[in-house]
Amino acid sequence: MIAPSYLLRALLGLGVGSVALAGCATSSGPSQPSAAVPAKPSIAMLAKQYLTIAEPANRVLDKSFDALEDNDDDLGASSALLRTIVATERSFDRELLTLKLPPAMRETALELVRVNEARADFTARAATATSVMSLRRNEPDLDAMNAPVEEQVRLLRKGLGLPPPATD
Repeated sequence: MIAPSYLLRALLGLGVGSVALAGCATSSGPSQPSAAVPAKPSIAMLAKQYLTIAEPANRVLDKSFDALEDNDDDLGASSALLRTIVATERSFDRELLTLKLPPAMRETALELVRVNEARADFTARAATATSVMSLRRNEPDLDAMNAPVEEQVRLLRKGLGLPPPATD
């Protein structure tokens, strides 16, 4: 059986979505034209944007992992669900990189994307398994790939002032 928690715990707080950063206009007085000055998003705004990206993915992942557990003896269904998981992870990574994070958080986000993409690559290869047994043989490696992702998620959420992701 594919362990439904192998990505779920790590990906709580991850997901898909798109949020544009807002700009603001300032004026030096009524007689001078206003100049557009890009807003430097607050941590609270960044946290909100992060959750806007993460929450939809969590729903997709929850649904996919539940279905994966229910279909653990069906190679075709399991492979399709793993591909959905991979697509969700990659979409999250792309969207995460659009956030205008401060330098230290940006480095954490880049590391999160790096380790998450490595896991997505491995999950994509697992989805091409030709038997349920070969699919199951990937579980230990997939589980081992959770720790680095979980650590980066915790660090990023901490920097955003968010609680750690829930673990099931």
